[in-house]
Amino acid sequence: MLRIDHISKQFGPVVALDNVGLHVRPGEIVTLVGTSGCGKSTLLRIVAGLDVPTKGRVLINEEPITAPHPAVGVIFQEPRLMPWLTVRQNVRFGIANLPDAEQEQRTTAVLERVGLTAFADALPRQLSGGMAQRVAIARALVAQPSLLLLDEPFSALDPFTKMKLQDHLLEIWSYDRPTLLLVTHDIEEALVLSDRVVVLRGHPGRIHQTLSVDLPRPRRRTDPDFQQWKQRLLDALDVTTDEPLLAHHA
Repeated sequence: MLRIDHISKQFGPVVALDNVGLHVRPGEIVTLVGTSGCGKSTLLRIVAGLDVPTKGRVLINEEPITAPHPAVGVIFQEPRLMPWLTVRQNVRFGIANLPDAEQEQRTTAVLERVGLTAFADALPRQLSGGMAQRVAIARALVAQPSLLLLDEPFSALDPFTKMKLQDHLLEIWSYDRPTLLLVTHDIEEALVLSDRVVVLRGHPGRIHQTLSVDLPRPRRRTDPDFQQWKQRLLDALDVTTDEPLLAHHA
């Protein structure tokens, strides 16, 4: 469904990514992890069509991507809601080209899915951080993308809210099973959500290892098997458990 074909990216004299290749299957959840500066977010921006690679190409369903594509939704670290619009209006904004009846039907359905029906007429300033990020998820989903890109979407939230939204994201994903490509610094988040975890390392960033997570869902963070996978991922990142910024959240 997604093919990242020998991508390299250079900013002036600085090479951010070098010869990165990755195939993602339809409905798969793949997470990119790695130390700061290894090119994770740069790679996500290239897949989103927001940046152009220096070398290589990105294909979605064998179609080359060189600009933002209607089949691709993006969720950023901050919700980026328009403060003068209500929740409903923020969600509808990206589908304004559709007939009014379809806009209303899609918006009503997706707000119910993210649990915000009661707040449809609220303004962003009236929402908690977790609720605002659920609006951002709804805004991405309402366009019915086949590929959803998430750039550290929960990193600004407190740990409890973050865990709730991780579980909620999996519930939402289970409806239509869009393909998810996620960037995170949070090792536990990667293991809770992912079918595969791709470890980027180095400067420039290269794929060091890909781990297929064979734990059954739902995944309990306290289970011994989960803890073993966490250690495997820390080993792949070449860090120790006394480095909490990588072991938990950056």
